[in-house]
Amino acid sequence: MGFSCGIVGLPNVGKTTIFNALTASAAAAENYPFCTVEPNHGIVTVPDERLEKVAAIFAPEKVTPTTIEFVDIAGLVDGASRGEGLGNQFLAQIREVDAIAHVVRCFTGGDVTHNYGSIDPVRDIQVVETELAIRDLDTVQKRLEKQRRASKSGDKAIGEEVEVLEKAERALAAGKAPAKAAPGESQDEALAALQLLTAKPAFCIANISDEQITTLGQDQPAALGEYCSSLDMPLVAVSARTEAELDELEPDERAEYMQEIGLSLRALPGVISAGYALLSLVTFFTTVGTEVRAWTVPAGTPARRAAGRIHTDMEKGFIRAEVIGATDLLEQGSEQAAREKGLIRSEGRDYVVEDGDVIRFRFKV
Repeated sequence: MGFSCGIVGLPNVGKTTIFNALTASAAAAENYPFCTVEPNHGIVTVPDERLEKVAAIFAPEKVTPTTIEFVDIAGLVDGASRGEGLGNQFLAQIREVDAIAHVVRCFTGGDVTHNYGSIDPVRDIQVVETELAIRDLDTVQKRLEKQRRASKSGDKAIGEEVEVLEKAERALAAGKAPAKAAPGESQDEALAALQLLTAKPAFCIANISDEQITTLGQDQPAALGEYCSSLDMPLVAVSARTEAELDELEPDERAEYMQEIGLSLRALPGVISAGYALLSLVTFFTTVGTEVRAWTVPAGTPARRAAGRIHTDMEKGFIRAEVIGATDLLEQGSEQAAREKGLIRSEGRDYVVEDGDVIRFRFKV
């Protein structure tokens, strides 16, 4: 699986409609708060033209794409961190996902009521962020209280943890998320163990109207765009209503309608792209027996660990990886032609897997 993404936001902002569009599901989406109580789960395949082209060369019996799990989580309200609405349940569910997609309503009009009676996407996303920060502050303070008592023993490691927790407490009390690890670095173990909600990678989905598709960047989405930019938070614009209408059309009618309204891309590819970039994920391909398959790993993953993504025995018994880029393979038209040109490389355990690599792992059992 590529990654799991929790779809969050206030009640009645279009979370479930967008979930249905992304997963081709039929979860209930009604015009009242907390229509979604239990989270809806949907697993979708990641579209990748390279996989189909690589498969065409090997003609396998089975082609398996990588997947993403979307989780539609109940709407959050003020006070969720104190258990208001479905707060405790909502916040517990967020801990289980790899990334958060904030859905905010940017369209006006219609008969869908808004929890606050007005459309203000920046306010809405801040409500969610505040509740996450309040819950994290409570989590950090409880751990800090315990470790301060334990630090009286003089244990240096505990003393260092207290310093990290105090810094995180100050940040959260000021309404900020604790400092995140730089790209390629691991989060501090003390904070990683707490699974802080504000540490989750997040992007934003702006639920826009049909009309805003052609005027994107104006009005409400513009204000939201500025806010997301200030946080380095990726922003994807989606018209949940349009996506629902497209799902009801035949393929030919769908393409014609998309051209008519100026929509070049459906919601799923844009959301997947944002998620992959946010989590720094890459895709590699394997040919094993009669199957060609796509796999997703974090950027910077060494070959041996990538082999373990397939099976632990392959990681333990790793010998080497035979690697060729998908582009080179497709240009040559066959594995044999690529081998004759010397394009298939033999790489060791520390080779860093690159996006688009086609790999045969050699290992001993």
